[in-house]
Amino acid sequence: MNSQATVLGLVLAGGQSRRMGQDKGLLDYHGKPQREYLYEQLAPLCERVYISIRSEQEQALPKGMPYILDENRYRGPFNGLLSAHRQFPNAAWLVVACDLPLMDTRALRFLMEQRDPGAMATAYATRQSGLPEPLAALWEPQALEQAIAYLESGNSTCPRKFLINTSTRLVYPEDDSWLANANAPEDYEILMEKLHRS
Repeated sequence: MNSQATVLGLVLAGGQSRRMGQDKGLLDYHGKPQREYLYEQLAPLCERVYISIRSEQEQALPKGMPYILDENRYRGPFNGLLSAHRQFPNAAWLVVACDLPLMDTRALRFLMEQRDPGAMATAYATRQSGLPEPLAALWEPQALEQAIAYLESGNSTCPRKFLINTSTRLVYPEDDSWLANANAPEDYEILMEKLHRS
């Protein structure tokens, strides 16, 4: 267990966004594309931050923004996370998905402050579900090594199931809405309305 693992930030923005009908990383909740907004929220907390994208998204990134291309070795969210791990295998990764529009530096710092480097991961969970949110979590390097074996076993490709079955420290947010997920146009409208009211 490496209690000194450097923390790097990762914005997961390489999903297909089929239900939303457009690239969720390009949606504008805060006056700029969401993936760029999250990059800025992670920056004060991490040594370096990267955007996780598919190769066809590369041209749309602002010039000079650090990114990691999905290697397409794995399915689902593990694809971006393990592509990052393969580039920096000794790093811990503070990960946030681009479909969490209410996540900000305050919410991410709160998670970081609860970090347990002896656990596989430190992950947010809502009080309602009590289940780890793998895409709002700090993954330790040893967890990602074990995740590769987990995927190769063929039992599941679900990062939540992986965290449920490992030593994961659960962190309950001050406000469960930090974990509100926007996967479809109606979710986008609801969360935009919430942001404009606050």
